[in-house]
Amino acid sequence: MEVIGRGTASPPPAAPLVVGVGAGRGVPADEVLGLVEATLTEAGLSPCGVAELATVEAKAGEAGLLTAAERLGVPLCGYPAEALAAVEVPNPSAAPLIAVGTAGVAEAAALLAAGPGGQLLVAKRKSTPPGRPGKATCAVARRQSNPGRPGSEDLPSTAPTQLSNVSGRSSPPPADRDTRTTCTKETS
Repeated sequence: MEVIGRGTASPPPAAPLVVGVGAGRGVPADEVLGLVEATLTEAGLSPCGVAELATVEAKAGEAGLLTAAERLGVPLCGYPAEALAAVEVPNPSAAPLIAVGTAGVAEAAALLAAGPGGQLLVAKRKSTPPGRPGKATCAVARRQSNPGRPGSEDLPSTAPTQLSNVSGRSSPPPADRDTRTTCTKETS
């Protein structure tokens, strides 16, 4: 399997895509990466346009998600379940509602991270590994750029606070943001 990756390079300043990811406990990084790669390829999108992986805070510590984000060269950002639950999604599910308190993780995280005016490009997809049920979901959203504010296309108004990033790129949260959470990026 080919791994999408840009090493530790920063996403381009205008990286417009956010990939929302949902994960079962112990999800392998290769399963997440395989799903993200297939989803982007089938939609005609480039991994170089991905600015971040977004998920629910309760899953932001999953090793498979952290490793996938590291291999993609982007931060993994976690959003509170309450914030995700407030996002209307086209494919709600009882499983994440029971597990983490929101009826959608991948679609809601992608849309929330994309910020106001963000557009869902690819609805939730689930991984299909051979011989067992999938443990990963993903959805892709595009951020609306704001030509009046340099770099704004890289910062949604609900941007989580970024704690660490091996590329050295850091993004302070907007002053009016009320949804505080964290982004992490593993260092080697």
